[in-house]
Amino acid sequence: MMEYELFPAEYHPYVVIAVLILLFTSIYTRLFTPTISFLLGTMLLIITGLISPGDILVGFSNQSIASVVMLILITAGIQSNFNISSFLDRIFGNIQSYRAFMALLLTKVALLSSFVNNTPVVVLMTPYVFKWGKRRNISPSKLLIPLSYATICGGMITIIGTSTTLVLNGFLIDTGQKQLNDLDLLITGAVVTAACLVFLILLSDKILPDRMDILQKFTSNRREYLIEKRLRQDSPLISKTIAEGGLRDLTGVYLVEIIRGEDVIRPVAPTEIILENDVLIFAGNTENIIDVTFSELGVRLPDDLVPYSGDIHQVVEGVISSNSSLVGKTVKNAEFRDRYDAAVVAVHRHGEKLSGKIGNLKLMAGDVLLMYTGTEFRNRIDLYKDIIVITGEETQTGPAYRKKRRMLVVVVAAILLLITQAFTLFTSLLIIFTLMAAFQLITFKNIKRDLDPGLVALLVLSITIGEAMIKTGTGDFLAHHSLTFLEPYGPVWILVGLMVLTTILTSFVTNVGAVAISFPIALALAESTGIDGMPLFLGVTFAASAAFLTPIGYQTNLIVYGPGGYSFSDFIRIGLPMTLIYLTVASLMILLMYKSEFLL
Repeated sequence: MMEYELFPAEYHPYVVIAVLILLFTSIYTRLFTPTISFLLGTMLLIITGLISPGDILVGFSNQSIASVVMLILITAGIQSNFNISSFLDRIFGNIQSYRAFMALLLTKVALLSSFVNNTPVVVLMTPYVFKWGKRRNISPSKLLIPLSYATICGGMITIIGTSTTLVLNGFLIDTGQKQLNDLDLLITGAVVTAACLVFLILLSDKILPDRMDILQKFTSNRREYLIEKRLRQDSPLISKTIAEGGLRDLTGVYLVEIIRGEDVIRPVAPTEIILENDVLIFAGNTENIIDVTFSELGVRLPDDLVPYSGDIHQVVEGVISSNSSLVGKTVKNAEFRDRYDAAVVAVHRHGEKLSGKIGNLKLMAGDVLLMYTGTEFRNRIDLYKDIIVITGEETQTGPAYRKKRRMLVVVVAAILLLITQAFTLFTSLLIIFTLMAAFQLITFKNIKRDLDPGLVALLVLSITIGEAMIKTGTGDFLAHHSLTFLEPYGPVWILVGLMVLTTILTSFVTNVGAVAISFPIALALAESTGIDGMPLFLGVTFAASAAFLTPIGYQTNLIVYGPGGYSFSDFIRIGLPMTLIYLTVASLMILLMYKSEFLL
């Protein structure tokens, strides 16, 4: 029961729609992170009396949310105990052809993503794919978007492959509907995945840009970094002109500007004289940054950091995650050095030419940071979970024989649970999680390091907003107006319209948010038309995972955004045909499976 209602009941749908518009705007404009945006939206619903604080607590007891959490931890436990990189070398090591590599890579990651959470799969595979391409002179821009897309498609083959299916299944349980049919997902997901993988294998290299040639097309075909370097007091550059100091002849790196006190000198003329306290701002590429840093020019990396061993400096690249607390903060305000035991020496933002001191840059989700790290860096990023490391760190050694035997027991147990279906999904995952914890394949350190509280909060708050749409009749309200427009065209177009709406939402609001908004509409449409609700629910499920049009719609897209050197338009260029193929095949499969009761 609500303690009070600020608006009469007939205005409740309008209030919820207004909150959804604010939520959409906040996420799309990146005013706040998705988690904070959903939190603010939920607070508005509580303040207006449309939901109670107890409605939020219900989400924490949702079995689907708990299943997502356990899947993440199970995947992390596997990743932390086994040297998967060596295993990947054995699979891909001898492949030289781009198309052969793509065929094997996309097939394998799609299958893997059908059983484990797809975000850790992309985090694991991105450094490997990046290095494979580099060794063969193939641009990462030709490889990384297909990697992300393949994991998204593969996640739709089984109910445990992605949070989208688990969250929607939770809605079905809460509203007393039939749960998603495993066979329907398997058949539809497998056909959709096969069609999309064929498209990616055959055409992605023709659609995606090649950004390999730094020397010939530096400004348009190369990832650019902003690099801040300070002069040592004994630098031979002091009192020399730019030309005399050799700063006009650096390979792959050029001097963008000089910051001198409160003044910014840009562009920098060859005759400009360098003074003692100048800060030099360069643009360039990762490999060339190190050359500039350790050259004889007298420029230095940040102080107060201890390298990992001797004179070997640890320089790593990391992507700022979508739920990172760094989003919207400057490097200086975030106290980056003290917080992470690392200094940002360069920032890359999908080809944008950044200006000014690095410490004053406001960070955004998807930014790639080049960091000079200290001994505590790994522990710090595990603690704060703001940055996903993509290159620069070595993988673990192989597992002990005892752990191999333990993992074999877990795998056998998982197969038996999958075949027999003796327990519910939640119970089966709980059994697997318990076995891994008992065998010390998952520890409290794993839980602290790998469980993202922001993700859990986002899932819970999305369910809360979805429930608010059902309770306030907003779903019925939107369904009525949608029906008025679509009903003359028949039930087929009702399904198509619902899937298009959900796809638009997932492109900007995240997949879980799209499910939370679209499920109540689908439920109301099924009840008002009398048609079977399951094809509509399946349509929402698949459309909510059609996150191919933007880098911000899905976490895996954001992970590859910076490392691939992509622009927003790159995702539209390949994502539009990908979305059309995905939605067309998915809708045809759903209509084919339910034609007897849905079309007639």
